[in-house]
Amino acid sequence: MKFKSTPVAGSWVISLDRIGDDRGHFARAYCHKEFETQGIRASFVQSNTSFSREAGTLRGLHYQTAPAEEAKLVRCIRGAIFDAIFDMRPNSPTYLQSFGIELTAENTKMLYVPEGCAHGYLTMIPDSEAFYMSSAFYTPECERGVRYDDPAVGIDWPVPVNVVSEKDGRWPLLNGVGS
Repeated sequence: MKFKSTPVAGSWVISLDRIGDDRGHFARAYCHKEFETQGIRASFVQSNTSFSREAGTLRGLHYQTAPAEEAKLVRCIRGAIFDAIFDMRPNSPTYLQSFGIELTAENTKMLYVPEGCAHGYLTMIPDSEAFYMSSAFYTPECERGVRYDDPAVGIDWPVPVNVVSEKDGRWPLLNGVGS
């Protein structure tokens, strides 16, 4: 695996090293030792998949508060998504900064999202599916979110948002204005 740091402290874009032959390819998608070498100490306890039929489907921006803060390792396994994070950690050198990257089934890149960062993604094409591992169990009472279209968040979504859940459309704006 190849690890490349992003503009948000503690987050990484991880590229898989494919080993191919006439049958196809093999790639290691997670290795505890390689992650530890990069200072990533997350222990993943839950895996999730999320499928979206329509291009322009927005999921997020979500995060969990203590005691259930979670790190995530996100990969697109079908189609294409624009994966984005927003640093919600007041003591972070990149507090209130965002980063986004296109993850596709073909490029096999992954995004490591550290604890304390809000996370969401937008499907770029129809029939896209994400797979992600979480370092904490889903805890509804600790769930929080930030509006995907908040100007203070500053994520430049590359395609129009066509589908968003009622809940995701109601997360508060950072300045406290909005629904």
